Amino acid sequence: MDNLKYTEAQNLLSQFEARSMHGQLPIYWKSAKGGIVKDHNNKKYIDFTSTIFVTNIGHSNRYIKNAIRSVLNSNLIHSYTYLNKYRVNYLKELVEFCGDPFEKAYLASSGTEATETALKLIRMYGLKVAKKNKPGIISFKGNYHGRTMGSFMMSGFPDSKWWIGYEDPNIHFMDFPYPWEVNEKKGKDFFNKQISKLEAQGVNFKKDISGIMLETFQGWGALFYPKSFIEELTVFCKKNEILVCFDEMQAGFYRTGMKFGFEHYGIKPDIICIGKGMSSGLPLSGVVSTQQVLDLPSQGELSSTNSANPLVCSVGLATIRYMNKRSFITRLRSNCEIFKEKLDEIKEEFSDQIDISGNGMIMAIIFKSLDGNPDIELTNKIVDRLIYNGLIVVKTGRESIKLGPPLNIKKNHLIKGLDILKKSIKEELSDTVQ
Repeated sequence: MDNLKYTEAQNLLSQFEARSMHGQLPIYWKSAKGGIVKDHNNKKYIDFTSTIFVTNIGHSNRYIKNAIRSVLNSNLIHSYTYLNKYRVNYLKELVEFCGDPFEKAYLASSGTEATETALKLIRMYGLKVAKKNKPGIISFKGNYHGRTMGSFMMSGFPDSKWWIGYEDPNIHFMDFPYPWEVNEKKGKDFFNKQISKLEAQGVNFKKDISGIMLETFQGWGALFYPKSFIEELTVFCKKNEILVCFDEMQAGFYRTGMKFGFEHYGIKPDIICIGKGMSSGLPLSGVVSTQQVLDLPSQGELSSTNSANPLVCSVGLATIRYMNKRSFITRLRSNCEIFKEKLDEIKEEFSDQIDISGNGMIMAIIFKSLDGNPDIELTNKIVDRLIYNGLIVVKTGRESIKLGPPLNIKKNHLIKGLDILKKSIKEELSDTVQ
């Protein structure tokens, strides 16, 4: 089966795999190294997805491969939750990497496990620490936290929750402060209006709410909150004994140019949910918080079969140590500057039909028609043209594409990818006009 053509492989998967896994761009991956993907026809593509912000230090990074080899050669691949040296070393360095105020971590395998864990911890906090029956959680319309029940209940997509059968009455939603509606000056006011709306619905923040869950930025458009909004939120939460939890799945591990995305707001949350870029391709996620919060569950009350196994811990440790290298930070800063400069040029040239948002090495281009309406059809055509021209981007299913190259992508690959992006947009807009 190694020599199957794309259509043959796709047909085979359609026969044996759930259709929910299908619908990606038509590339049959053969290999990936650094920022380059090669398909089964040996066509090369520049990867501006990092497999959805996972391979932050590049595909097939030799530090990661060496870490995997080391574990495979040790004759210890799995140990359940029994002690092993990889787990000890990794958890110590992970907590140190995350910094103040974080003191402990819990490891899992997927992002949705991490956000489900945060949900459990937040509610335990409301019951045990605040010593009140405070089961309530605030989330945001349009934010996304995972596909399992608890995490999806915290996600702001009501039309997609039909399969759950009911709404959790203790999960409440605020409107997201979209930048075209709420600027920096209006952030504080907008937050307080959201508080007033919930209070009018009967929410008592001191008695009912134990935590607020936020995506660091809203995913589809890499849309950040106004800093003033987050500052007001954290002051309010402290005053009302409410935990602040940031879902850093996409934002963490230098994706936004900073170690963690919440740093852009100048605050320190109580809990962060992490994953994706923390392990450079292996299934690893986690929750990081204070001892007070993470020790709320008793022994055995929070654990996972594959949590902290030697293989993922070794790779997680290699990722952190690679990111701590001065050469990585230097390359990252340079790439962030190039990325922003070139995308600003693209925005200026096509300002009638695109907006660009994001920070660091995570950006989104939002497409609109000449009359200003969201243009999904144009977006999809541009994605197809980009693939044809040799650039892989994140297709969001909306009027946006997301761009997230490996943080250490070679300069010439970064520039070439941005040139392909500009060329493809220009070609498609020209065809549309004709």
